[in-house]
Amino acid sequence: MILGVAVALLANVLYSAGFVLEKHALASLPPLDPRRPVRLILALSSSPRWLLGFTLLALGFGAQLKVYQLLPIAAAQGIFVTGTVLLVALSAVTLGERPGRPELLGTGVIVIALLLVVGSLGDDDQVGGAAPLVPLLGLCLPCLAFGLVLFLASLRQAGRRHRRSSSGVSYGVALGLLYGVSSLAIKGTSAAFTALPVGAALLEVARGPYPWLLGATGTAGLALSQTALQRCRASVIVPVTTTVSCVFTVVAGTAVFGEHLPAEPVRLALRLGGTALTVLVLAALPRHDNPPVPTTTGRSTRTGRRKEKPTRVPLR
Repeated sequence: MILGVAVALLANVLYSAGFVLEKHALASLPPLDPRRPVRLILALSSSPRWLLGFTLLALGFGAQLKVYQLLPIAAAQGIFVTGTVLLVALSAVTLGERPGRPELLGTGVIVIALLLVVGSLGDDDQVGGAAPLVPLLGLCLPCLAFGLVLFLASLRQAGRRHRRSSSGVSYGVALGLLYGVSSLAIKGTSAAFTALPVGAALLEVARGPYPWLLGATGTAGLALSQTALQRCRASVIVPVTTTVSCVFTVVAGTAVFGEHLPAEPVRLALRLGGTALTVLVLAALPRHDNPPVPTTTGRSTRTGRRKEKPTRVPLR
């Protein structure tokens, strides 16, 4: 169990550093649109900094694969969601994204959730194996479709004039559903490598739905996540995505893969309490960015344009 916690924390570091590097690179790239995939891929592949961030995310994916061999889904997701603490800190230091009071509150709640989930771990925790095909696809396919529809609808709304700037919560919810499906596919892949030799595991995985689910979520997630990161703050997008993905994976994965929650009342309360606190993080985050605040010099902090001062008419 200790090794599983350590690898999960390593995955958090890799994911957070990768997202921050990608966000840095996206600031210098032209506007991305997932409806133009070829142009999007060419733009991303032209940035060495973005490619480095993508490499760190790939290493985080490998670490996540190992974690699912060592920890139950509910425990693993409870630890993964704490990576938002590091992400918020890195965003503040390197990107200048100063977190507001709700985001700081969410960060503190996530730390408490980590302690609760780690405290719920025990030697008798069962790591699930293969999942039945019909229930797995019955959960994954509708969530994939809904996530894509929600993201595209948010993209269209953002293009309307006279609309308040979105903080990215709707983007994060859509991405969270996609990455939740991806987590189930990763879990199924890791279960095959746990139960079988490498050659037999590769053959078993290739014949199942997991490569298709990983391909669909990986392709869509790449295009949509980079568009969302370019338009909104990473300190909002990533926590919301992680929270939604965590809740979906815990609820769906525990049932589909046949894992059981702790039987002891105290450990059960810790496991469920840690998961419930992650939901509060999502509720605490603002749905819209604050409007630009004029400075005393007459310039708008967002646009940098000088505002005209009203002309005083002398009294006669």
